[in-house]
Amino acid sequence: MNRTIQSLLLRSAFMTSVIFAIASISTHVSAAGLLKPVNQQYQDLIIESHHVDVVIADGYATTQIEQVFFNPNAMDLETIYSFPVPSKAAVGEFTYWIDGNPVTGEVLEKREAREVYNEQKSQGNEAALVEQDDYKTFDISVYPVRANDKVKIRLVYVQATHTDTGIGRYQYPLEEGGVDEAKQSFWTRNETVEQSFQFNLTLRSNYPIDGLRLPNQPNAVVNQLSSQEYQVSLSNLSNQASNQMSNEVTLEGTKLSTENQTAFTLNQDIIAYWRYTPGLPGALDMVTYKATPEEKGTFLLTLTPAMDLQPLQQGRDWVFVLDISGSMQGKYSTLVEGVRQAMGKLTADDRFRVILFNDRTKELTHGYDAVTPENINRVLNKLDNITPNNGTNLYAGVEKALKNLDADRATGIILVTDGVANVGVTEKKDFLTLLEKADVRLFSFIMGNQSNRPLLEGMTKVSQGFYQEVSNADDILGQVLLATGKLNHEALRDIQIDIDGVRVKDLTPSDIGTLYRGQQLHIAGHYWKGGAADVRISGKIGGEKKVYETTIQFPETETRYPELERIWAYTAIEALLEQQDYLGESQDTKQAIIDIAKEYSLVTDYTSMIVVRDSVFEEKGIARSNQRRVENERLAREVRATQPVQNHRADTNKPLYTHSRPSVGSGGGGGSINGFILPMIAALYILRRRKRS
Repeated sequence: MNRTIQSLLLRSAFMTSVIFAIASISTHVSAAGLLKPVNQQYQDLIIESHHVDVVIADGYATTQIEQVFFNPNAMDLETIYSFPVPSKAAVGEFTYWIDGNPVTGEVLEKREAREVYNEQKSQGNEAALVEQDDYKTFDISVYPVRANDKVKIRLVYVQATHTDTGIGRYQYPLEEGGVDEAKQSFWTRNETVEQSFQFNLTLRSNYPIDGLRLPNQPNAVVNQLSSQEYQVSLSNLSNQASNQMSNEVTLEGTKLSTENQTAFTLNQDIIAYWRYTPGLPGALDMVTYKATPEEKGTFLLTLTPAMDLQPLQQGRDWVFVLDISGSMQGKYSTLVEGVRQAMGKLTADDRFRVILFNDRTKELTHGYDAVTPENINRVLNKLDNITPNNGTNLYAGVEKALKNLDADRATGIILVTDGVANVGVTEKKDFLTLLEKADVRLFSFIMGNQSNRPLLEGMTKVSQGFYQEVSNADDILGQVLLATGKLNHEALRDIQIDIDGVRVKDLTPSDIGTLYRGQQLHIAGHYWKGGAADVRISGKIGGEKKVYETTIQFPETETRYPELERIWAYTAIEALLEQQDYLGESQDTKQAIIDIAKEYSLVTDYTSMIVVRDSVFEEKGIARSNQRRVENERLAREVRATQPVQNHRADTNKPLYTHSRPSVGSGGGGGSINGFILPMIAALYILRRRKRS
């Protein structure tokens, strides 16, 4: 069956724009933690232990978090644990220990799940609930935490992994963006792990790795097992105490002397980078899951293009659009430092403007200024004397930036904001319409775990630009370098993918758009019968059509990767949500999202995961479908852990590309990971010294 995926929007303009959506380092940072209503007199519940195990392999990452909470009060209490929503993550397992036995949650519609939880809570019975608070947080409610007793929970989520210009990145989000004022005013937060914090990461790659590091984590221990396998451990315990502890969190806990431990605060993201060996070929990889020959299978294709994109040479106009609203207090010094760094990258052939916005807009320059030290210093001095205040009229800032563009020059619009629009036009559809009319490319840095990611991603997609997510724990300069490589090179546009010879369906994304230098493309879908399939990928670079062809093999059965079903379901739900952005919420679309979420047991805006006693599940007729799915996934993970690193390259017999894939360094070539990292460390050191001074 022939299946074509065509880009939704075809644009010919050469104007480009860039978003830096920053929720940056501040003097007080909200974080993952236990919530307590303001002005309540009882003692805070305690996070006794927080253990994280991450496995990055086979094209996706599996993150497992086990926690033990302790109630030091003389009465039973409810506990609520809140943490940022991980990007592109499908939350599929939530387990709560009742009477010492693990009970796995099941997905219901959101209102129904909340009703079951409240009913059990009112009866004094054990219950736990996972809900998604829009794009901001996942909130876990557990009742009861008995007086002077503890409870244990486990959460597991999966997400496809991405590399950019030969650099892989994993983020364990902990820091919140501090943009949810209503939540902050109602709750106080305990974000301290009192006893045991452990973070373990295993990286298994079918391509050789040049190096791996965790920025801002000097106590992290990195062990290279081979050129394709690394292990990372991070703990608040001394090595001796850590070695004495099991990776499994126990309800009994482990008594440790204060000499061996320090409290760990969940207020900073943990980032892991790995770099692939330079000179690797462009390739097409595939991972599949098909339980039996009779059932439909699920596949995940990962396209890593070769380096066919040439550098652009012409000078550009740059418009800096800077958020000076009240929510940027504490982040503003980082904003100015970011602008300082960006202006230092401009060339003598460039020009620049600066626009400020809070609840209104103001232009700091008069038209375009030439790039000279005098002009740059004058603007930076003005920025140093500004105090952020008032609301955020993001729409007005973007709208002003799109005016007075010079049609004879390429234009980059750099928007620095935390991405939360609360004044003037705030509907996502209006932002998308504005950009459709403007006919520009939008390139986004989405920085901060509570930035309005759906809004900024949608704005990026409608303009066929790109976005990069950046955490305060990132090597910021490194992220800027990756973005610069895209802005300064051609892009592959009007992409089509045809698969013949095997019946495939339900492909996501259905609208690919554009690929920029260093980007990967992930395509998930279903297939019904194994066999050889011809794959044809076409697009345009400039005005020239490019075609890449290969033949790949779909297996009749493959049982090692059941998590792929949840990854496909997540991307299918994303597509339906994007459809709602254009057409508005309809009952049909909402029901389709609910149906997929319930079939594949995912937490969404419309569905939640509930845990009750087995007898209550049976009494209410709630099927244990997720329990069976979780058991299957756990068994598959155990099997994979005993096997060597797998090779998932699908185009080996007929390579798609003859060139190597781009990597960080001069041109598309090599350079050591130290050469890549050291400039970033220096830049971050200067930035943070300025913040502390």
